[in-house]
Amino acid sequence: MVRASDDMLAMLFLDLDRFKLVNDTLGHSVGDLLLKAVAERLQRCVRGGDMVARLGGDEFTIIIDRAKSRDAVARIAQTICDSIERPFSFAGQEIFVSTSIGISIFPLDGDDIGDLMKHADTAMFRAKELGCSYFFYESDMEAAVTRKMEIEADLRRSVSRDQIDVYYQPKADLVTNKIVGMEALVRWNHPHKGIICPQEFVPLAEETGIINEIGLWVMIAACLQVKEWAKQGYGAYSIAVNLSGVQLENGNIIHQVKHVLGETGIDPSLLELEITESTIMQHPERVIEVLKRLKEMGVKLSVDDFGTGYSSLNYLKRFPIDLLKIDAAFVRDVETDADDRAIIQSIIALAKSMRLKVVEEGVESLEQIELLRSMECDYIQGYYVGKPVGAEEFEDLVLNKSKSQDAEVRDLSDYRSS
Repeated sequence: MVRASDDMLAMLFLDLDRFKLVNDTLGHSVGDLLLKAVAERLQRCVRGGDMVARLGGDEFTIIIDRAKSRDAVARIAQTICDSIERPFSFAGQEIFVSTSIGISIFPLDGDDIGDLMKHADTAMFRAKELGCSYFFYESDMEAAVTRKMEIEADLRRSVSRDQIDVYYQPKADLVTNKIVGMEALVRWNHPHKGIICPQEFVPLAEETGIINEIGLWVMIAACLQVKEWAKQGYGAYSIAVNLSGVQLENGNIIHQVKHVLGETGIDPSLLELEITESTIMQHPERVIEVLKRLKEMGVKLSVDDFGTGYSSLNYLKRFPIDLLKIDAAFVRDVETDADDRAIIQSIIALAKSMRLKVVEEGVESLEQIELLRSMECDYIQGYYVGKPVGAEEFEDLVLNKSKSQDAEVRDLSDYRSS
């Protein structure tokens, strides 16, 4: 690509956020109208000599010719984002979408259309990951994208190759000092990269839909393990399994839970499904119906990370839940921070008024336990009682101690897995 002017040429790659939701809920005809309206707004955001093209689906590209500077390109990108975020109206109904934009610059980021398009696409995905409206391409993005693609390819094979492990973290009753259940936590044991933390691979699994397969596998494995421990005489412990927002939204979770209960034969009351507060508040009306159907199966339902998602009390009272799990952030400084103590106390009082049980996460000291006990918190999780460990280690460090000590347990640290 050769240019006679020193002015810049900018390639913008756009992807509409939440477009799939519009198609799925309102139909493809409304989706087509939305795409046409978006194209019209894009044309109004650029000059007559600039090019706007739809690549397919909900992706568009814009070529800004003779741009004076990166700042000028950034202002155009922000104008586009602001324009797209204004509501669209069809048949009296308002639709809200947003866009993520990746930007590459000629000749800095490539000297032909193919490279500029590829790099703008890379920057767009980075914008989505960071929650930015737009992002300029940077050379070190290629390494990050390559690693992401490698992880995605490996992740798709992880379940069939027995690389997904379930770790268990005990949950203790503050009245009896007994272990009453556990939470199942997923770990990816990569053959070359070692243990990959959930923070790195779960978002990718959600983005690609692989989370449905992993989530189902974890639920079955955890339920079978709890049933096996019961057969060995350890007792009937509850098992909490996290549900992703993707699992809730694809409409398959009802079938999956039925399948798990039928295949494992576990008592439904021992299975506790955890949904984060932020997840249920994204689409509360839809989630309420799903939770009601799950509740009808006899499973327990809990709201995880409570206190961070700004849930409406009007909705909260309609959710058929059994437990609130208070986010670990509030207990971290509870001994010294009066505001944290007040928040925890308020959540516990709210839960009891709604006949819900309360679990405090992230407990790491005896002082925290005593404060929570004085507030009449029901259950705790955290490193003070036990860190997440594999099934064999959990059996040895937690279940065997619980079985042998029985009523003689004096302190929850007796179970500590360190």
